[in-house]
Amino acid sequence: MDQEVAYSTREYIMQMLKINGELSTKSITETLGITGMAVRRHLESLKNEGYITYRTVKQPMGRPVSLYSLTDSAEDFFPKNYHALALDLLSELQDEAGDEMISLLFDKRKGTLLNKYTPAVKADALEERVIALAQIQNDNGYMVDYKKVTEDEYIFEELNCPISQVANRFQHACRCELDLFQSLLEADVERTECLAKGDKKCVYRIRKQVESGQT
Repeated sequence: MDQEVAYSTREYIMQMLKINGELSTKSITETLGITGMAVRRHLESLKNEGYITYRTVKQPMGRPVSLYSLTDSAEDFFPKNYHALALDLLSELQDEAGDEMISLLFDKRKGTLLNKYTPAVKADALEERVIALAQIQNDNGYMVDYKKVTEDEYIFEELNCPISQVANRFQHACRCELDLFQSLLEADVERTECLAKGDKKCVYRIRKQVESGQT
């Protein structure tokens, strides 16, 4: 129950700052009807998380006043409808230009990501490349876990898909991710489970490529 109250208070404070731009502790306290100590605790927590900042303003009389406002990072706190917009735009493009244009669009995105991430993933050992890719995907919200089967084989799991709504509607997104992993890792990559197909996670089996001439 305490967590529920704490969360709703934080949310109210963020909404107030979103609407008003800047507010003092006193203004927030009077609006919420809770103690100044409780408000200051929430403000300190939000400041430490990078959601808010403050500036100190001198008063004609009395102590200076701290005015709190949102940071750029606070935008992540508020709900966004990016998936719905992306789906609408992709659907309209599909209606106008057909499936081939959708495939081309995802292929171009794959090429962009390949150029972006290749320097970070480049390494001699397959394990180093897998670790680098896991870091990239974690930074992008995929909640990655991986395990080493042998020196030449790894299991790579994504527990979350930030673009799940798009992937559910346009499966070409999943194929492009598979192709991207193969290119970045310079390895044989097989997807054995897929969130977009109803599985609980995306699972990839990564194996070192057999060099030409080996059996």
